[in-house]
Amino acid sequence: MVETRLPPGVSAIHVLPADHHDGPWDTMVVPPGTKERLLGHALLVLRHGRALQSLSGPPHGVIVLAGPPGTGKTTLCQGLAQAAALAVSRRGATTFVEIDPHAFPSEMLGESQRAVRRLFAETLPELAARRPHTVVLLDEVEALAVRRSTASFETNPVDVHRATDAALDGLDALRSACPHVLMLCTTNFLAAVDEAFLSRADLVLQMSLPDDEVLARILGHSLAELAAQWPALAPLAADDSLHAKLAARCSGVDGRRARKLVLAALAARPELAEDPGLLSADDLWEVAGAAAVGDIA
Repeated sequence: MVETRLPPGVSAIHVLPADHHDGPWDTMVVPPGTKERLLGHALLVLRHGRALQSLSGPPHGVIVLAGPPGTGKTTLCQGLAQAAALAVSRRGATTFVEIDPHAFPSEMLGESQRAVRRLFAETLPELAARRPHTVVLLDEVEALAVRRSTASFETNPVDVHRATDAALDGLDALRSACPHVLMLCTTNFLAAVDEAFLSRADLVLQMSLPDDEVLARILGHSLAELAAQWPALAPLAADDSLHAKLAARCSGVDGRRARKLVLAALAARPELAEDPGLLSADDLWEVAGAAAVGDIA
């Protein structure tokens, strides 16, 4: 098997839509209107980016999702890429590019700047030329666009500033050359992202920890998935009152931990691990309480 060499800074390249990318968009539980808003911005750029280029304030094709870990930012971006690719599939396939921002920082003065400039000026335009639509995922964007106003002068500040400058210049050049490219960015620390980068974003969406209502929906969905494998769990999956009580008991946990809570309940006793169909409301209640006080991470 011949190993495919990826361009510098690129961690993965996919062609969408693809069956193995189905799932995240439909299973993500987010506040009402969130998915519609994200998909609307994505389709506007992918379908009409070139036409909108003539406007005095054209879109940059950048969406930023910000929020604490466990709020589903990356998963939502991956699902959005697939959903958008499906929506525009009649016009051709979509290239989905995943960028590793940590591949760019360097202790060599000026090397970060050159690597970032090469990403925007060469790598992404070359990939965008392959198909009519391109979606780029840039996780932890603060590693590539450091807020210059607060950059430490003890850690090679000149190169940090130059690398951020290169990212901003590259983003502008990419938008001019490839207006059909959509860039999805995530950050756990919005305050660490450069102000000028954020000003170029078409949408900055703050993702918060799920409230009790969303937690209840997440728990119910997780139980429904298990009930599809073990039908004896169907009553638990259908018990909205139970889901609400469990959500209130573990209020404040993130979405990722909420989904793992059900798995933690199955692993709490060997007999449950042997036969998940034996899971009870009491098992879930006990684990939800442990999660609430941090005994389950």
